[in-house]
Amino acid sequence: MGHHGWQGNPPGSEEEARARIIAATLSCVDQFGPVKTTLSDIAAELGVTRQTVYRYYPSLAELLGAVAQAGLENFIERMQAHLSSTATPAEAAIESVVFAVRAIPREPYIGLLFQAGETDTFSRGVTSSMALSVGADILRGVPVDWAEIGVGEHELEDLAEILMRLFVSFLQYPSDPPRSDDDLRALVRRWLGPALHA
Repeated sequence: MGHHGWQGNPPGSEEEARARIIAATLSCVDQFGPVKTTLSDIAAELGVTRQTVYRYYPSLAELLGAVAQAGLENFIERMQAHLSSTATPAEAAIESVVFAVRAIPREPYIGLLFQAGETDTFSRGVTSSMALSVGADILRGVPVDWAEIGVGEHELEDLAEILMRLFVSFLQYPSDPPRSDDDLRALVRRWLGPALHA
């Protein structure tokens, strides 16, 4: 497999190599922050060349996507906790957008996807079948009656896609001047709310 470097301790498999690259990336993000972390930093942390990292992750975008997955589970748990007190489908949808817009930029790992040049990758990833399935599972866990507003079980992925596209748009193109949480809620409620009432 051509394991060169690795600080004298080459990985025994491709799976181990990938895991060590992810761990090194997480370490670099912790040290330098998500914006300042570079592929050169990651390679240096591992004791390999940039080309070695590219062998396992053909693009920086793919590596950042893998790293973001490391922080996704905790993010999902916190979003579900935030939505657990919502009383109506409209409120659940609105709060999911506000939570994502406010929380993602503060996520050191998920936030990697929003570095300059990586936003197109995130936009495509957010509409993947896996992402939509995760989004629908979050909505299923909210204690509201989706059927009450005519949203069937098979339509929750469609609703998740709309909500994800909406929060990604807010993240990529923030308001100027920035909106407060209440202003963002009012905006989403005014235009999305009517579609989510019985």
